[in-house]
This record gives sequence, structure tokens and C-alpha cells, in this order.
Amino acid sequence: MGREIRSTSPTGAPVLASHPTNGQVFHKAIGARVSAARRRMGVPLLERTSRRVVLTPAGEVFLTESRRALDAVDAAVRRAQRAGRVAPRLVLVMKPGGDCGLLPDILAAYETVPDAVSVDIVLCSAHERAGMIRDGHADVGLLHRPNTDLSGLDAEELLTEDQVVVLPRNHYLADRAAVSLADLADETMPNWTTDPGDTPNRAPVRDVGQLMQLIALGHAVAVVPASVRGYLRDDLTCVPVTDAQPTTLVLAWAQGHRAAALAAFVHTATTIAARRRGRLSPARTEESSRVTA
Repeated sequence: MGREIRSTSPTGAPVLASHPTNGQVFHKAIGARVSAARRRMGVPLLERTSRRVVLTPAGEVFLTESRRALDAVDAAVRRAQRAGRVAPRLVLVMKPGGDCGLLPDILAAYETVPDAVSVDIVLCSAHERAGMIRDGHADVGLLHRPNTDLSGLDAEELLTEDQVVVLPRNHYLADRAAVSLADLADETMPNWTTDPGDTPNRAPVRDVGQLMQLIALGHAVAVVPASVRGYLRDDLTCVPVTDAQPTTLVLAWAQGHRAAALAAFVHTATTIAARRRGRLSPARTEESSRVTA
């Protein structure tokens, strides 16, 4: 029933979803389902007046929780459909250049393990990655902490990096050995959100290519993980930011998502990352139990 109730008015009043051909019959059917739900739960979900229908406190809780449950079911269906294909696949989501250079080695090593399946790489903007994992459009993703909300996800840390500021080569700070955040206070930074809103000193950005072009034109600068050096254009340069919070690359997947192919991928990724860090801890070899238990 949660699919048929939508809280859309400015006052929070619920609106029953419409039917394209016979709305009256549809609303009667939904009304019957609401009544049945009330009898089953023993509490009213809606309050009706001559002018409107509003959610009760119990209805608000039911609407919120049912949406979460329905979203989880939808995500499970998508993952099950991928797993049930003749040739199962893992879908990995990341932002362009957002792998610290680890992904080629991870994929090469993963191909050699017994439970490996084909991996599809989906590139998207930074703010879309976690949502695609939660809703089942992706199985696993390369995300960054602390900038990403990891609620509803399990995650393993791969690499932690210091941050640098990307500048055009003719920028007055480009020759510095290092800068502080205070040095960048008056600079225009990227705005990665979909709603530009009123954001002073923020340049709307949708992808890394657009960002690099804006920086080259002198319209923005960006504080990013130091591994960006490997992808930098010739007309740009990097300067360390001494007081910027380090950023950590994490491999994330939906809580409760258990599959042998996923567990093998997580184990492979954490092993490759440990080698990159210059150490291989035996304890890491047991981490995949969280996605197989």
C-alpha cells in the first residue's frame, strides 16, 4: 500500500496515486486497502475531513518505513536479476578517475579467482554513486569518505590520501610548495550537487572533464585527492593543501548483499590496496566473511 500514498502537498497531506483510466474505481480500491491496513494494525493511518485527507502520526511512520522496505525490495529484485542471468555480472560504479589508480590491478587479479564474474564499470558523478548501490542499480562502488554518506552500506577502506588543489599553471599560487585552506578562501570551488541554488564562490559541475576545463579557464580551483596527479592535463598543476582533511577511498556495497562473486571482488580489492600501501595484513584475508556469512 505504501506505493499508492504520496505526500506531495506543501502541508504534507497525502495524495493517493492516480490511475490513468479509471481513477474513481482505483481510489475505491485503495480506500479498501487503507481500511484493511487500519484493521490489521489497530491504528488509523489517515484522517479524512470534508476538504482533505491527512496522515496521522502512525501514517507518517508507516509511509516512511514502507518506502524504505519497497526500495529495498526493488533493489533486491535488480540484484537477483543480474545474478540469475546466464552470464552473471557485477556492476561497479565510480566517478571518473576515482579509483586511485587501483582498478586495473584489481580487475586483473579478480579475473583469476574461481568465483569471478564479468564486471561492468559505470561512470557517474560523485553524488550519484551511493544511491545507485542502495537502489540496486550497482552491486559495488568506489566511494570516498568523509564526503559520501555511507548509510545503508558496508564498506572496506582501500587507501587514504592527502589532498591537493588543482590550479591552472598561470595561477598565482601555482609555484607554491604548499598552501592552506585559508589561502583558497576567495577561490571559486566546484559545486557537485544537482541543485545549483544560491552558492557563492561555487561553480556548478557535473563531471571531472567539465571541472578540469573550468580550472584551465581560470573559473575554478578544486581540492581533490592527490592521486589526481596521474590524470592531470598539461595546462594544470597540483599544490599540496597542508590542512585539508585526508580522503579515504572505500569499496562499498549494500548491507546484507551476500554473493560469492561480490565477496571475491571485495577480498581482491582489499588485497591489492594493501599491497599498494606496502603491507599485506593476514587479517584482511578474512574480511570477505561479512558478505558471505
